[in-house]
Amino acid sequence: MESSPTRTIVDALTRAIVEHRLQPGTKLAEQKLADHFGVSRTLVRQALFQLVQKHLVKMEPARGAFVAAPTVEEARQVFQVRRLLEAEMVREFLRKATPARLRALREHVAQEKAAVSGDDAGERQQLLGDFHVRMAELADNAVLAQILRDLVSRSSLITLMYQRESFTAHSLEEHAELLKALVAKDEKRAVKLMDEHLRHVEASLAFDRTVPTHDIALALA
Repeated sequence: MESSPTRTIVDALTRAIVEHRLQPGTKLAEQKLADHFGVSRTLVRQALFQLVQKHLVKMEPARGAFVAAPTVEEARQVFQVRRLLEAEMVREFLRKATPARLRALREHVAQEKAAVSGDDAGERQQLLGDFHVRMAELADNAVLAQILRDLVSRSSLITLMYQRESFTAHSLEEHAELLKALVAKDEKRAVKLMDEHLRHVEASLAFDRTVPTHDIALALA
């Protein structure tokens, strides 16, 4: 069974990346992380290896670990895979939709709306990404939910690197429209809206953008 300290490190670094507090290219020094979490470098190394598997961290020989910096081609492939998966996810959700499941998704969108109106950028980013994972969970597909969780994390890193401007309000509006189609059991429209939503996010990316790096101590503070 996975050790709790390792899970804590993985979760903390994942959140810092997803919430845009850790920039692509940031060096993840093992000793600094060990000191920060009060654990051995062995546990830190285990956590970093898991993040490598999730494509959020890159290990470079003789240089160490860095927050991954997805290429333009990788970014396009991630969104292509998401469009394929999430079109079927919409269909699966509708096959299993109940008033309780629709209510749960409506409550999530309400939380998104509150977060977009608030000051916590990290919470906004987390909730907007979790909308997609929540749909998979409510469709009773744990495997798809885990795959999407990883893809959404990679998407957050991609938007951090390449997005021209804040896309949160637009994403919220599109989630709300998708919810209306789901409530109406309009599968064709719901699939179309999901595809358009993901294409709009991808279209908001500027692949020539230069992104600064942040110090890890500040990101994890």
